Amino acid sequence: MGFKCGIVGLPNVGKSTLFNALTKTAAAQAANYPFCTIEPNTGEVAVPDPRLKRIAEITKSAQTVPTRLTFVDIAGLVRGASKGEGLGNQFLANIREVDAIAHVLRCFEDGDVTHVEGRIDPVADAETVETELMLADLESLERRVVAMRKKATAKDKEALAFLPVMEKALAALQEGRMVRTIRAELSDEDRAILRTLGLLTSKPVLYVCNVAEDEAATGNAHSARVAERAAAEGAACVVISASIEAEIAQLDSEEQADYLADLGLEEPGLDRLIRAGYELLDLITFFTAGPKEARAWTIRRGSRAPQAAGTIHSDFERGFIRAQTIKYDDFIELGGETAAKEAGRARDEGKEYVVEDGDVLLFKFNA
Repeated sequence: MGFKCGIVGLPNVGKSTLFNALTKTAAAQAANYPFCTIEPNTGEVAVPDPRLKRIAEITKSAQTVPTRLTFVDIAGLVRGASKGEGLGNQFLANIREVDAIAHVLRCFEDGDVTHVEGRIDPVADAETVETELMLADLESLERRVVAMRKKATAKDKEALAFLPVMEKALAALQEGRMVRTIRAELSDEDRAILRTLGLLTSKPVLYVCNVAEDEAATGNAHSARVAERAAAEGAACVVISASIEAEIAQLDSEEQADYLADLGLEEPGLDRLIRAGYELLDLITFFTAGPKEARAWTIRRGSRAPQAAGTIHSDFERGFIRAQTIKYDDFIELGGETAAKEAGRARDEGKEYVVEDGDVLLFKFNA
């Protein structure tokens, strides 16, 4: 199961530099001119999770395999993108394919790096991009609602289920609100319908404040304004210096630790960004462990045991019988599977069990 987080923003805000650091590759060209990224670049990154190492130490696993998150570097949007300005139509299509949006905002001053609109104002930048996404959604949804109303009049079952959700989304857009703001008003079933509509402004957003190197630990006035906006929206926000992360990506672990200490940072900003993206998608991690490997797996929060088994192999889901379940804290405290069984902390769970973050699972299934 793949989860994609798209990196978006205006040109020259540091998207490609950040992507290069994330993937530790030069796949995305970072240059001081708009549209240097013509096709979306995709890279997978490991999700930092110290729990995996501790599990592997107990099980003496030969290798560890972390869970991964996909980031997509999408070329810069400009004012008028919803009408095809720049490479607007292509960019909007690329955004439509991701599950969540990491919105990079320029929060640094640098006369050598031009800004497409000639000023440094990250909140205005956010509004520019989001306006284009809203206009694209509005145009798309207005057409689709007309067609869906005709089907609903004819008592089409799918139309009767979809139309109320589409009309709520359309009303929000007409009021100048992002579609994601209506999620709290919807049932679980309606949220599932909303996800299928592919609306740009329904996707969860993480604001990434790209600051200068000497402001990475503290942020600045620009990032503070973005944090206020994020809090008001119920969105996530992280402060990061893309240039620092690009430097860190080239260092080994010992050099990284020294470099971070000199900057007054406890961990790379990318670790916080990746975890924030993971949480943004409402994902959790479960583990499998044995002598060959200890491995982390990604599922959506609320997934049941057979769905979790299916992330390993589709046969596991089809033939699911039960899942031996040990809580992470019990696994660590007691020292592994055998001790957990002896202490009565290993439980057999059936098809209705909702997997919790950190569960160490062993699946039983019919081949």
